[in-house]
Amino acid sequence: MTEEKGERIAKRLARAGLCSRRDAERWIAAGRVVVNGSKLDSPACVVTASDMVVVDGQPLGEPERTRLWRYHKPSGLVTTHRDPEGRPTVFDKLPEGMSRVVSVGRLDLNSEGLLLLTNDGELARKLELPSNNWVRRYRVRVHGEVKPDALARLEHGLTVEGVAYGAITASLDRQQGANAWLTVSLREGKNREIRRVMEFLGWPVTRLIRIAYGPFQLGTLDEGAVEEVPGKVMREQMGEGKPVLHAKPEAKPGGEREKDQRVAARARKHKLADDKRTAEARKQAKPYYAADGTKTEATPRAKPHATRRRTP
Repeated sequence: MTEEKGERIAKRLARAGLCSRRDAERWIAAGRVVVNGSKLDSPACVVTASDMVVVDGQPLGEPERTRLWRYHKPSGLVTTHRDPEGRPTVFDKLPEGMSRVVSVGRLDLNSEGLLLLTNDGELARKLELPSNNWVRRYRVRVHGEVKPDALARLEHGLTVEGVAYGAITASLDRQQGANAWLTVSLREGKNREIRRVMEFLGWPVTRLIRIAYGPFQLGTLDEGAVEEVPGKVMREQMGEGKPVLHAKPEAKPGGEREKDQRVAARARKHKLADDKRTAEARKQAKPYYAADGTKTEATPRAKPHATRRRTP
């Protein structure tokens, strides 16, 4: 007879999509979890499929298949299931009939952009692990005149009010009067990290949009919209069966992209002009006779493109 495989109760609750494992331990300490008629007071409990688990008076159902969604979080929502101040939450605004989900990390009240949601608390924990080394990328608007050399300091890390922050990659996209838009990338993601670091540098953040979390992109997802990540894509990112796809390389700031495009356009224009001059010269070329008497077309040599203005 095969022995039934068990798992810790906190992991079982997380896989059912009720909460994270950390939250499950708090629920157990609060006396909200009952196993086979006995209220648990410690998470040191292993359960199997045959055990009866009850949470808040409701039997725990079978775990659903693991699913993952991209959500475009609007500003003004808190990332929590219950807010003691009664503010609207992310989970209040999700479509009716959607599975109970937990978030992968958080975005604070005034932040917006990409927030990953899953019905599997264990998956949420895996996606949050620093060992993934995933880049979180943001578009950030700050108030003040940004100096590129000051941004360069962030690449070596910074300590603000006793909190050490790791390397941050930040570039200036454009300065618009008293405001500036930045692209900011980091791998750590401590609480309110970008806001605190920018405030320390003298640039208060007035808008913060997360546009990527590792290989998952916000893309053109409308504000407030939810879109499920295909199961195949999700499994590939977690390294199940196929090599993990890496995140797209860091996008260049808008100013650098525009400069590269202008340089490429000029190069194409010059090449077309040179080709045209070569073709015209070939039409006008006169034949000549070699020493052996054979007739040969002259090889035209186009005039070089003028790069200097003629002085008057």
